[in-house]
Amino acid sequence: MPLHRRLPKRGFTNLFRKEYEIINLRDLARFGDNANVDMEVLKEAGLVRKRSFGVKLLGHGDVSSPIFIKVNRVTKSAREKIEAAGGRIEIV
Repeated sequence: MPLHRRLPKRGFTNLFRKEYEIINLRDLARFGDNANVDMEVLKEAGLVRKRSFGVKLLGHGDVSSPIFIKVNRVTKSAREKIEAAGGRIEIV
């Protein structure tokens, strides 16, 4: 009998999981003031590489200039930091 049939199956693999690309606020520092950032701009900058369900914005880092960004998911801390800097987030 093959080895993969002799070993026990561990855990559960969700076939319908959604994997997001992770972007931190410190990664957005390369864009200038009042920049419009969406999926195409992130791909050109090399921040989004693989094909995934979408982009999730995390709050690690600081934003000093206002930025307008379109992402699929955003954390509470990232939303607060961007809106405090005068920016705007649109959930796609």
